[in-house]
Amino acid sequence: MSNYQVDRDRWAQLSIFEQMGNVGSEVGRAINAWRAGKRERAQGAIDRGLDLLDATAEVWAKQRSPRTREVLRARECFAALFYGDTFEQDADALERYFMQFAFAARAGR
Repeated sequence: MSNYQVDRDRWAQLSIFEQMGNVGSEVGRAINAWRAGKRERAQGAIDRGLDLLDATAEVWAKQRSPRTREVLRARECFAALFYGDTFEQDADALERYFMQFAFAARAGR
């Protein structure tokens, strides 16, 4: 487990699209490293991705937003990808899911 932890105050200033788009970057890094057999690099990206998802859930839970539920479900799917047995079936779909947020964040600029 890495010592990485996102600055929660700065993270809370981002939109949901920016937050989830950034999570998607870590998801992509984790998937690519896993496929390349670079487990240590993948684990670092997994740890960062989970931390970002936790920070995102905290932001939206404080606001009592229904987005919290979706963020927690995305976290569950991301963790299951590496700690379950569905990697090959779900990796591309999960990466596409997060990519939509990156597109939305970029369109909003």
